[in-house]
Amino acid sequence: MLKQIELNKRKIEYTLKISKRAKRLRLSIGRNCGLVVTAPHRFNLNFVEKFIVDKAKWVLEKLDYFSSISKLGVIKHTRADYLKYRPQAQLLAKQKVEQLNKYYNFKYRKITIRNQKTRWGSCSKKGNLSFSYRIVLLPEEIADYIIIHELCHLGEFNHSKKFWNLVRKTVPNYLAVRKDLKKRGLSFM
Repeated sequence: MLKQIELNKRKIEYTLKISKRAKRLRLSIGRNCGLVVTAPHRFNLNFVEKFIVDKAKWVLEKLDYFSSISKLGVIKHTRADYLKYRPQAQLLAKQKVEQLNKYYNFKYRKITIRNQKTRWGSCSKKGNLSFSYRIVLLPEEIADYIIIHELCHLGEFNHSKKFWNLVRKTVPNYLAVRKDLKKRGLSFM
């Protein structure tokens, strides 16, 4: 259901989703859907609004960010693009994983390429690596970072200090690369 709230003298519309499966309140903001609040079934609306007010700074920053991104013009990718770039992405990911894993020597099972809409890559507990076909459209340094990031999850399946130390071993400037990816990332997704 569509609702409205005032945050720092700005009227903000949000979608309230009531979910029987939700265990806690969740805020999400996307470039196309605006603010979405997911609440557990039978949750007090006053508590929901207090939660949004408590997170007002974050909400407004993200809404402004997505508003500025949409002005840049987001590239729309189609199934045809996925089918066109998938073989190149598969080859790139396979070669890069083999090359970059020489340093880490982690065990992995398979590499898959997907048409992921919100992630650049993922690593399963079973050791499967998955990447968005869009990595083939990124500058090499950023594609390498994404592959190394997922590889390092084979050694540390979290984002702890140990994990970031693993990443730093082969991408000492990973903070700058992450920042660049975040800045340009949405225009590729």
